[in-house]
Amino acid sequence: MVTTFDRTHTDDLLSFLTASPTPYHAVAEAAQRLEQAGFHRLAETAAWDTLPGGRYVIRGGALIAWYLPAGAEASRPFRIVGTHTDSPNLRVKPIADSGAHGWRQVNIEVYGGALYNTWLDRDLGLAGRLVLRDGSTPLVNISRPLLRVPQLAIHLDRGVNEGLKLNPQTQLTPIWGLGRVTEGDLLRFVAAEHSLRFEDVLGWDLMAYDVAPPSYLGRDGELLAGQRLDNLLSFHAGVAALIAAAAEGQEGHEVQDGAGTRSAPIPVLIGSDHEEIGSESATGAAGPFLENVLERLVELRGGGVQDRARSFAGSVLASADMTHAVHPNYPERHDPAHLPVPNGGPVVKVNTNQHYATDGVTRAVWARACEAAKVPNQIFVSRNDVGCGSTIGPITATRLGIATFDVGVPSLSMHSIRELCGADDPWRLAAVLTAFLNVADEDI
Repeated sequence: MVTTFDRTHTDDLLSFLTASPTPYHAVAEAAQRLEQAGFHRLAETAAWDTLPGGRYVIRGGALIAWYLPAGAEASRPFRIVGTHTDSPNLRVKPIADSGAHGWRQVNIEVYGGALYNTWLDRDLGLAGRLVLRDGSTPLVNISRPLLRVPQLAIHLDRGVNEGLKLNPQTQLTPIWGLGRVTEGDLLRFVAAEHSLRFEDVLGWDLMAYDVAPPSYLGRDGELLAGQRLDNLLSFHAGVAALIAAAAEGQEGHEVQDGAGTRSAPIPVLIGSDHEEIGSESATGAAGPFLENVLERLVELRGGGVQDRARSFAGSVLASADMTHAVHPNYPERHDPAHLPVPNGGPVVKVNTNQHYATDGVTRAVWARACEAAKVPNQIFVSRNDVGCGSTIGPITATRLGIATFDVGVPSLSMHSIRELCGADDPWRLAAVLTAFLNVADEDI
């Protein structure tokens, strides 16, 4: 394992972020990379084959992929990397067109816990999917400046620097031109931009995004600034880790440890949707998507209830999501004994109230993976008087009963339209996740 920083992985992450303005695009980009690595797509409605190799399924903005080794018994455990594909943003309402005083505007709804002020005075594109009369769902992406949420001039709000409070209903409505408002104009425009007939569009899921590209930042380019790092950085790392684990599986990889030689676990990746709004959906971590896929994989190999129970009991899930680096302007918001820094390595997240699912046993799994990857790591615990966020870890552990830990790359400006992290850490996270997918722990 190479232990010096190789910018190749982070360069690839920049390309992935640019290609993934929405969860649907992120899943499509991941699928393309999996196909190039020899994975094949399955339909949930089809009967699945029992052939070994890489497979994946897509449901909306969520994806599950796995590599099934040849001869894997029905009770063989899984090693799962869990991530999510969605980010806080502004999404187009069903009646999209509005405006006043000669301005043409777009009705939006705030998705997730967005930092409102970061959406002001940004050049925004528009992307998502259309649903056509024939049932197809083409992806659309207008990647040039189209929308903008203009801030009120300081001359008309002299107290703005004493505290800006934005009303999401009345003060976050973007403009996209001048003239008379006509219902259906926005969808007509989007359809025409993609050579589609407006009359064929029966539904849509569209969202705004910052068209400025992600970039390296800092004197030595040691930082990474970009949109949707939470959580496409982790999803991208998970895709890379699964492809690497599958390549080892194709070579007949086995685990060597103190107990001797054992078969490697079955590596799995899930990118769930809707984490930013609680995960309660058919494509979210609280839904049945992952459980259904894992059960089908047990059943495909001739397993029943006993095999499912044995497999799940020996399985481990790494919930990979962004976490908080210590903020130099607000150090008092952090626990003084737990201060993750950029480029200090990925972070294991701990909360005894189970906002994170990590416990002593799963922390040890993480530690062994870091040792195997020769990667430094850090710990995040919030202050006792400051709340922390949560992610898919506790939700998935509750639904499946699978041992879980939460990890992530430390960052600043979480939920901003542009976030910031160390440029070394994405590669390090991918390296540890690759090691994790190949570690079998008998004490789980």
